[in-house]
Amino acid sequence: MRILFVHERFGAFGGAEANILATATGLRARGHTVGILHGPPTGKGEAAWLNTFHYRLHFQSESTSTNWRTACESFQPEVIYVHKVADMELLGQLLDSGIPIIRMVHDHDLYCMRSYKYNYFTRHICERALSPYCVFPCGASIVRDRDGAFPLKWVSYTAKLRELELNRKFHRLIVATQFMKDELLRNHFDAEQIELHAPVPPTGDTSWRSSFSNRNVIVYAGQIIRGKGVDVLLESLAQVRIPFSCFIFGDGDHREACEKHSRKLGLTDRVYFKGFVPQEEIAACYREASVAVVSSVWPEPFGAVGLEAMRYGLPVVAFDAGGIREWLINSQNGFLVPWMDRASFAVRVEELLSDKQLARQMGERGRKLVTEQYEFSKYITGLENLFSRSIEQPALAVMA
Repeated sequence: MRILFVHERFGAFGGAEANILATATGLRARGHTVGILHGPPTGKGEAAWLNTFHYRLHFQSESTSTNWRTACESFQPEVIYVHKVADMELLGQLLDSGIPIIRMVHDHDLYCMRSYKYNYFTRHICERALSPYCVFPCGASIVRDRDGAFPLKWVSYTAKLRELELNRKFHRLIVATQFMKDELLRNHFDAEQIELHAPVPPTGDTSWRSSFSNRNVIVYAGQIIRGKGVDVLLESLAQVRIPFSCFIFGDGDHREACEKHSRKLGLTDRVYFKGFVPQEEIAACYREASVAVVSSVWPEPFGAVGLEAMRYGLPVVAFDAGGIREWLINSQNGFLVPWMDRASFAVRVEELLSDKQLARQMGERGRKLVTEQYEFSKYITGLENLFSRSIEQPALAVMA
């Protein structure tokens, strides 16, 4: 098959980008031809993307319509695999092409004007569908602009409604969890249009297991943005009463504030911000660790980083937010802590650091769960089957 990926960025950035690269690499290994129509480069990890996507076209370099026509004529895709794209002109042209379109819904930006489904100020999780409430009293029309010269930008409610309407016409939408499916159903997508297919990370070397060393190593891997709750993690770690070393891998616009917060909490000699590093360095740390932490306070769509840690036989401690509870079974493969409960988070981390036998047992259960339910080759096979069905079957007639 000839599969054209469409995404707003090119290069490493977060979970969506990690999944795109892993998926494209896996499909190429099966003999499929992959290309990408993409937005601006991230400046990180681009060498791997260049090696995987031999066909590349930047849809923001010229007019969208010109680039889409070029992609269609030169690459001739059989199926279009959309990830994160909000360009209305491009979405309309994709639909007009008559080529089957499948979208991976990575997060909440499709149906949330703020894109993260929780209030920035109160941090309370939103359980509403897109509605006029988002404009007032939520005030989601004005959001942070991480890429522009001005710190704020305007988001149009009517444009977001139009984006939803266009996406409802796609052949299929893939989600990782029932939680995400429920969000789409709440926003009036057809249940038959939605498929659960978790974007699991590559299996890697399954012979490695954590050593559960006496260093009491804790690992956090992910973006350092406010929704990921690194500041809340730090406040939790400040309550841990035994020695530990916590390595925080990742970057983001909340990193500087979190580093300052860490110093204020007196954690400088126990918490180390490592920034964006190659995956091999994170893997090496997993092999020395005793626990992995997922501190997201926004409703996490999936949290694939937790599965990655479980492949190394590590237990996970996470807040109960979004879809995490679908793979983290409390007291089985780790601890699911009540949302924002810092004291409970600290108690559970300390319990695993103090009781290595318990940590190993939970880690092995997690490793078994990942092996049985979240195996990468099965994930790629599932995508192949979905793409094949989409090419062979006429497009779904879905509700506008």
